[in-house]
Amino acid sequence: MSTDIAAPKERAAVWRDWIWSHFGGLESDLYGDTDFDGHMASSRAGDVVMTKLEANRHRVLRSQQLARASDTSYLKIVAPWLGSAAVEQDGRQAFVRPGGWAIYDTTGSYEIANPERVEHLIVMLPKEHLLERGLRLDPLMARHVGGTQGIARVALETMRNTYQELPSMSEASARGAGEMIVELVRLSLLELAGRENATTQMEAFRDRIRDFVGQRLRDPDLSIDRIAQGLNCSKRHLHKAFSDEDDTLAHYILRRRLHGCMRDLKDPAQAQRTLTDIALSWGFSHSAHFSRVFREHTGLSPSDFRQLSRDSLVGS
Repeated sequence: MSTDIAAPKERAAVWRDWIWSHFGGLESDLYGDTDFDGHMASSRAGDVVMTKLEANRHRVLRSQQLARASDTSYLKIVAPWLGSAAVEQDGRQAFVRPGGWAIYDTTGSYEIANPERVEHLIVMLPKEHLLERGLRLDPLMARHVGGTQGIARVALETMRNTYQELPSMSEASARGAGEMIVELVRLSLLELAGRENATTQMEAFRDRIRDFVGQRLRDPDLSIDRIAQGLNCSKRHLHKAFSDEDDTLAHYILRRRLHGCMRDLKDPAQAQRTLTDIALSWGFSHSAHFSRVFREHTGLSPSDFRQLSRDSLVGS
């Protein structure tokens, strides 16, 4: 699949349709960009679906309603070759860059942000193949599993090599390679679940921070001081928790608020609400500041973003 077959002004709509159909009911958003190109190539290794995706910056979103309507249950992996991805699910968030991979569950709502041009390997494994007594999958979703060492690195290299060699494999070999990928991912998750060290403790603390932020995101008085007080920790400890992330805590809060505003601006049911009302409802104190950071994030003013969203609905 390549948007090169479509006229430039039609490529965004074509891409959204492909994402929806290929990944089984997945909404996409282009950050308000009007110029876009994207390419996807998909193969199967037995029951494992492997897709190489190249595209300009974009986000994908699966709502709880869409997740419930899906017929097939997959665990999904994103492993960048180029660019980065931010995986959000159940209040957790994992940033992943080349050399790493993250995993999430298509039976629940999630959001994947690709804030720059990307080249990703996306691997979908039937969830039933990963279910194992004693292994709780939920806490492992939206986690940076690894890729730089250990079994997670073996899994990553096997996924990449399998995708690249699939055209020259027999059906039986491809199925065997898919089964090997499932086993390596299972072992990686078991290792992640069994790790009791500073890394997983810090991940748990980041989860607490994100949960605290999520519950108070609409509060304009939410601040680093308030979070430190609420979690009974120092501001230094808060900043340290995000020191290994691509986001600072302050930027994480800002981005969550902006994404909430973007959802409301795209919602036809909220078409009568003013831009200021939406901004204030998501914790922004001043409409001018909201407009400035919104444009920096999306490349469009809030009013232009809303109008473009309306036009796309009319066009569909």
